[in-house]
Amino acid sequence: MSENPSSVAPTVLRFAQYTKADQAEILGNSDDPFGVAWTGLTWLPKEDHFVIRHDGRLVAHAGLLRLPVAIGDIETEVVGVGGVAVAPGMQGRGLARLVVTAALEHARTMGPQHALLFCRPPLVPLYQRLGWHPLDKEVLVEQPEGRLATMPLRTMVTPLRDDVRWPAGAVRLFSLPM
Repeated sequence: MSENPSSVAPTVLRFAQYTKADQAEILGNSDDPFGVAWTGLTWLPKEDHFVIRHDGRLVAHAGLLRLPVAIGDIETEVVGVGGVAVAPGMQGRGLARLVVTAALEHARTMGPQHALLFCRPPLVPLYQRLGWHPLDKEVLVEQPEGRLATMPLRTMVTPLRDDVRWPAGAVRLFSLPM
């Protein structure tokens, strides 16, 4: 009995580089592909990239970046997750779960105890299904010229180790957001 190719789970690949052209392949050419231009924020590029190809085309992505953060009086690091994207015609097929899960598996090897992401409110339920928890605290992020900005998007966290809890206290990212 031969296996139906459409029933084979997509393979997540790790990319060393992820370009604007790669992003456009997934999301099309848009001035605001993630719907966050209204925030006026400057964002950092990610360093590790996880993608899925379908029929020779990139259709999903998640990126990672290790970042310094203060949570209350504790200075530590988190793994920032960003640039999560699924091609419009491929949404609803579990591709976001696949790339985010692969990214988090790698994040567990990077050292920090938590991963953090910023998302638009309509995406909160998706990330909650993936095990993320919304923070109810204001989060400060750096911007060019040393300016601090309050993150207008929803901040969500997930543990990267068993039995770790997000510390109490105000949150400040010592970098641009990812």
